[in-house]
Amino acid sequence: MKEHTTRPEWLKPELLFRVFGTAFFVYLFFGFMLIPCLNTLTQIFTTKGADGRIDPFAVIRFFFAGSMPKFIWNSLKLAICLVITVNVVGISIVLLTEYFDIKGAKILRLGYMTTLIYSGVALVTGYLFLYDSNGILTSWLAQKFPQVDHNWFSGFKAVLFTMTFACTSNHMLFLRNAIRTIDYNTVEAARNLGAKPFKVLMKVVFPTLLPTLFSLTVMTFITGLCAMSAPTLLGYNSINPEIVRLAGSSVADEAFPQARAALLSVILALFTILLLTVLSSYEHKGHYLSVSKTKAKLVKQKIHNPVANVFAHIYAYVLFIIYATPVVMIILFAFQNYPAIRSKTLSLDQFTLINFFGTQDYEFMTNRGKLKIRPNSISGVFSNADTVGGIRLSFVLSAIAAALACVIVVVAVNYIFKNKSKKRSTILEYSLLFPWLLPTILICYSYRTFFNADNIWYVGNVNLYLRENVRFLIIVAYTVVKLPFALRMIKAAFYAIDEELEDAARNLGASPLVSFLRIKLPIILPSVLAVFALNFNSLFTEYDMSATFHSSYGKTYAMVMQSMTMEEGRDGYNVNASGRRCASTVFIMVVSGLILYLVYGVGARDLGERLQAKERRKHRREKWVTRLRRN
Repeated sequence: MKEHTTRPEWLKPELLFRVFGTAFFVYLFFGFMLIPCLNTLTQIFTTKGADGRIDPFAVIRFFFAGSMPKFIWNSLKLAICLVITVNVVGISIVLLTEYFDIKGAKILRLGYMTTLIYSGVALVTGYLFLYDSNGILTSWLAQKFPQVDHNWFSGFKAVLFTMTFACTSNHMLFLRNAIRTIDYNTVEAARNLGAKPFKVLMKVVFPTLLPTLFSLTVMTFITGLCAMSAPTLLGYNSINPEIVRLAGSSVADEAFPQARAALLSVILALFTILLLTVLSSYEHKGHYLSVSKTKAKLVKQKIHNPVANVFAHIYAYVLFIIYATPVVMIILFAFQNYPAIRSKTLSLDQFTLINFFGTQDYEFMTNRGKLKIRPNSISGVFSNADTVGGIRLSFVLSAIAAALACVIVVVAVNYIFKNKSKKRSTILEYSLLFPWLLPTILICYSYRTFFNADNIWYVGNVNLYLRENVRFLIIVAYTVVKLPFALRMIKAAFYAIDEELEDAARNLGASPLVSFLRIKLPIILPSVLAVFALNFNSLFTEYDMSATFHSSYGKTYAMVMQSMTMEEGRDGYNVNASGRRCASTVFIMVVSGLILYLVYGVGARDLGERLQAKERRKHRREKWVTRLRRN
C-alpha cells in the first residue's frame, strides 16, 4: 500500500504568496517611499561650503538671506486666496443647481462640470487661448479699448482666476452629493416654525455640509500650495515650479540648487502633513445630525424675492459663460485652419480636419521677400510624431500605473480585512497612506535625485533616470502617488462583501485564494474598475510629475502640449501648434468624458437599471427590425 505523503507547510501556495507579498511590500515601502525621501532630507544638511567642507546650515542661512521665502509666501498667498474664491464659487454653483429653483439648472450643471473632463495643462492652455496677449477676448478688447494691456492675463491674478474655476470640480462631485442627501423634513420643519429661507440655509443646510466643506477646504489649500501647471504657464513664482527649475540646475549655475530644492520640498511636506493632521483630528471628532426616520428627498427652494431671483439667475449664467466659453471656443477652433486660428476669427469657409488628421505644406515670405515652403509643417494631432508619441507613452504609462495601484491595493485590503484585529494590518494600511503625507513634487524630486546614480544596489545598480529607464521611474511614481486614493475607494467596496458568502465557500472546501477570486473579486470588481478609470484619467494628462522627470525619453502628452505653447512658429516649424493644441484638448475631453460616463453613468447603475436598459435596447431593436421588414 502506497504511503500518503503530505505537502510540507512551507510549500503551501497561501504561505508562499504571503511571504512573497510581505517581501514585495517591504521592498516597495522602504525602497520607493521611505529611503528616497530620507535621502532628500539629508541633502539639506550635507551641503559643502566654498572651502569644500560639509556645512549643515549653509542652506538654512541661504534661505533667510536669499529669495526662497518669496516662493513660499507666493504659494501660501495663492492657497489662502483659493480657499476663499473656490469655496465662494463652488458653494454657489452647487446651491444654484441643487438647492435653489433656477431655470435651466440642467444646462448650467453641464457647464459647471466641464472642469471634470479637462484639467491641468489642458485647462490652462484653454484659458490662455482666450485671455493671453493674443487671445480671442484680449484681441477683441484691444480693438474696442486700445489702451488695454495685452499682457494682463499673467502672474498671480491670472493663476487665481484660472485655478478658482478649475478647482470647483471637487465641489460638484462631493458637495453636490452631500447636499442631495439632506433630509427635506428638517428643512420643511424649520420653515413651518417661521424661519426665513436664508436662515434655513444658514442654520439647517450648512451645518450638515460642514464636514464636507472642511475636507474640500483642506484639499483646496493643498492644491493651491502645490500648484504647478498654472503658475508655470502663467508666470507666477511659486514653490513647485522653483523646485523643478532647481532640480534641473547645477552648482555651476547657482549655489547648491539640489539642496535648496530639497529644502523647499521638505517645507512643502511639513505644510501638507500639518493640514492632513488637522483634517484627521477633525474627522475623528465625529459630526452627526439627527434626522427623521423616514428620509425625504430634497425639494428645490424657490427664491420669492424678485430682485434676489433675478440677481441669482444673472449670477448663475455669468458663471456658466465663464465655465463654458473656453470649452466652446476650443472645440470650434479645433476645426479651423491655421490662418483662422492665427487671426482668431471663426468661419465656415475655414473649416478643416487638419488639426486632427493629415499634413499640409506651410508657405511664408522670408525677410528678403522670397516665398518659402516648409513641407508638411502643418500637421494634425494624429499625424504629428511628437503628439502621437506623447499620447502613446502617456497611455501606456498611465494604464500600467493605474492597474498596478489597483492590484497592490486589492491584495493589501483583502489582507487587512482578514487580519482586522492584528497590528500588522494597521501598519500595512498606514504605510499605503504614507504618500498622502508628502506632496507629489517631493516624491518625484526624491526619485529624480536618488535613483540618478549607478550604486543603488536594490535596483540592480542601474541608473533609473538614464535614457529609457526614466519610464520605469515614472510608472513607479504614478503608482505610489495613486495608492492612497485607491486604498480609500477599494476599502469602502470591501465593506459591501457579506462575510457569510466567504464562510459558505470555506465550508464547501474552497481555498482562500479560490474564495477571493470567485467570491470577493466579482463583488468589488465594479469599484476596482472605477478606481482604475479615474486614476488613468488623471494620470493621462498629468503635468506635475511629468515636468519633474522631463527628458527626451519621458516626454508625456502633457509635456508635448506644453511644448506646443512655447515653440509655436519658431523658425517656420510647428506653425499650427495652437490648432493642434485645441484638437489635443478636444481629444482629452472625449477620453475623459467617456471614462466619466462609464464610471458615473453606466458603472453607477445597479443590476435592475442595467436589466431595464437592456430590455429598452432590445425593444428598440425589434421595433426597427419590424419597420425594415414592412418597408
